[in-house]
Amino acid sequence: MCGPFALVGQTPSLWASFDRPTEPMADNTTEIAPGVTIAESDLEEQFIRSSGPGGQNVNKVATAVQLRFDARNAQGMPGPVKARLFRLAGQRATKDGAVVIEASRFRTQERNREDARERLFALVAEAAKPPPPPRKKTRPSRGAVERRLKAKAGRSKVKKMRGRPDPE
Repeated sequence: MCGPFALVGQTPSLWASFDRPTEPMADNTTEIAPGVTIAESDLEEQFIRSSGPGGQNVNKVATAVQLRFDARNAQGMPGPVKARLFRLAGQRATKDGAVVIEASRFRTQERNREDARERLFALVAEAAKPPPPPRKKTRPSRGAVERRLKAKAGRSKVKKMRGRPDPE
C-alpha cells in the first residue's frame, strides 16, 4: 500500500491527535475537519534533491518533496479558516496564496511525500479549530490592591534604609 495514507493505522503519527480520522473521499478530496476539505487538484508536488541522510544516493535521487497547496483558490475551505491558515503558516505561505511544505526528513521519496502531506493536514486541522473565546477582563479586589500597595511601601522603606544616614 503506497500513497499519502499508507501508514495511517500502522504507526502512531500526527493523525492520532485529530478528533476524527482523515481519510480520502471518493472524489479525490480529503476531509480534514467538518466543512474543511482539500482537493487533490489543489496540491502540487515537486521532487528535489535533499540534504541529510542518504549517503551517496542523496546526490543522485530527488527524495525531498516540496508540496504546494493553493489555499487561496481552494474551494473546500471557508474564509476564516484560510485566514488562520496563512497566519499559522508564517513564512511557508507565499504572496500568491500558496502554502509550501518541504519534507526531507526521510531517505525515501514515498515517506517524504507522506510526511509532507501529514504536516500540511495537521496545519490545516489546526487552522480549522475555532479560535479561543476572547479574554474576559477582571479587576483586582480591593484587598489585593491594598496588599500590593502595603508591600510596595515596605520595599520602599527597606531601600531608603540602605542609603547614608542623615547628619542630624
